Amino acid sequence: MVPIEVEEFLAWMVSERGRAANTVAAYRRDLTGYTEWLDERGLALDSVEPDDLIEFVDARRKAGLAPSSVARQLAAIRMLHRHLVLEGERSDDPTADLEGVKVPSGIPKPLSEAEVTALLDAVTGNDPVARRDRALLELLYGTGARISEVCGLSMGDIDFDGQLVRLFGKGSKERIVPFGRTAAAALDAWFGPGGRVDLAPVQWRHRDDAQAVFLNTRGARLTRQAAWALIKKYGKRARLDPLHALSPHVLRHSCATHMLDHGADLRVVQEMLGHASISTTQVYTKVSQERLWQVYREAHPRARMAS
Repeated sequence: MVPIEVEEFLAWMVSERGRAANTVAAYRRDLTGYTEWLDERGLALDSVEPDDLIEFVDARRKAGLAPSSVARQLAAIRMLHRHLVLEGERSDDPTADLEGVKVPSGIPKPLSEAEVTALLDAVTGNDPVARRDRALLELLYGTGARISEVCGLSMGDIDFDGQLVRLFGKGSKERIVPFGRTAAAALDAWFGPGGRVDLAPVQWRHRDDAQAVFLNTRGARLTRQAAWALIKKYGKRARLDPLHALSPHVLRHSCATHMLDHGADLRVVQEMLGHASISTTQVYTKVSQERLWQVYREAHPRARMAS
């Protein structure tokens, strides 16, 4: 059972900080694991010492958790203990001098432009499902949106004349992103006769489904899990390299990398992707530079000459 202090902290994260439901659910999982570990050792939140936290981190590492998972859980624990101090539940913060967990900087492996084309071309046919899938993939790559943002789209979020889409990112932050002619054509086909209307039920089960941009075959809003599965399906059909670990996020990475490859301004890409910090977007400049060096070594005659 989750302690009342954790429930109050999670409620505060929603009401005062405006955290999204998925974020709060992740906090709950991490903090539940933490408080269960404390219970097993007869410890309470108001009596935890720095040495206990060091032991907790070591236990997580020995359990085989990835550094990123341990770092994420520790971040949630830090926020909880800071909140307890602010609320007067504790006079001290046991995490104040605790060292962070170093996470190797992972560089996303984007698809090449040819691979993106192969993925999009893997959607064949003109039936409603094919039209939906083509529109979904084109919009994901065309805007760099997160899969949750696209699956959460409602009809009023798309400006067809202006080729703009309104996306709601982390913390319900709103941004307006353009999309190109290919995505626009795919959306027109999806919303035209023989498209979305053929998946719409006679009677909607939920009012929200009636406004959803993307529907499943039962006439309900398409879920993130279903969208993830169809991307995997088309990746397999396109025979893409399995090392890509193809996911909706790979299309987001690819969109950002390709825009920078073609000279897009870093700040524009930051705004488009909805990154709060420019440092998050800068990882793509490193990807682009590495790709530049790869092409240079392969193509320039003097790059390969022995010294």
